[in-house]
Amino acid sequence: MSDDHVYMTLAEGHEDDTRWAYGTGFEDPLHGVDTTVPEGVDPAELAAECVALADDALVSAQRLAEWTTRAPELEEEVALANIGLDLLGQARLLYSRAGQADGTDRSEDAYAYFRDAGDFRNVRLAELPCGDFAFSIVRMLLLSSWRLARFQRLTAHADPVLAAIATKGVKELAYHRQYAAEWAVRLGDGTPESHRRMRTALEKAAPYLGELFTACDVREEVVADLRQVTAAAGLPMPVYRPLSGSGRHGEHTEHLAPLLAELQSVARAHPEAAW
Repeated sequence: MSDDHVYMTLAEGHEDDTRWAYGTGFEDPLHGVDTTVPEGVDPAELAAECVALADDALVSAQRLAEWTTRAPELEEEVALANIGLDLLGQARLLYSRAGQADGTDRSEDAYAYFRDAGDFRNVRLAELPCGDFAFSIVRMLLLSSWRLARFQRLTAHADPVLAAIATKGVKELAYHRQYAAEWAVRLGDGTPESHRRMRTALEKAAPYLGELFTACDVREEVVADLRQVTAAAGLPMPVYRPLSGSGRHGEHTEHLAPLLAELQSVARAHPEAAW
């Protein structure tokens, strides 16, 4: 097995090597885009969709930040941090659009720092503790495959702002998926210990797959990705089934509240501060 391009078929159509959109270039994806909510688009539904996608990204970014100083290698620490920054950038754009769409002009800080756990709409897989490196890779693979499929559809959304955010995000998410897939194959097809850990991680994440598929209809694309990766890694396909409850309805695990307490502590201690 080669460590180089072990999953390049998933990168087809995403040849642009601009990987860290919010770390270099500082290109505004919304420059010149009309921010008026188009006729036929329900502002409340648009705002709710933006908040849910932003919450997924924000919570995922916070979990990735926990790998700072803890990743297996310095190179991977930098990679994980940059993936987290990509997701944080997506969250900021989506929160801003939500505030525009619902007419409240609520800021991204208000969404991120001044809502309680029950107000968040992220999927529950994003909020689970990091666990070991294998679990974080499995989670990234599942979430990035799912989010990429969703964003690819959103590039044709009737709202030009959401469509522009999705178009920007597709390039980032394609790399996130490739990064996770390469590590999944490397670990799954590696030592007996790394293979064992990957199997355990898949079993732990599998119960939360059903929530992803009920949140939006991209099951076919995600399953195709997972079949390709697990086959290359010598791993079993995760067995998933519908779960009761959903983070989309504010029903979360016990892990979200402590994560938010850490994320929001400074902003809530100094609510009038300018960031």
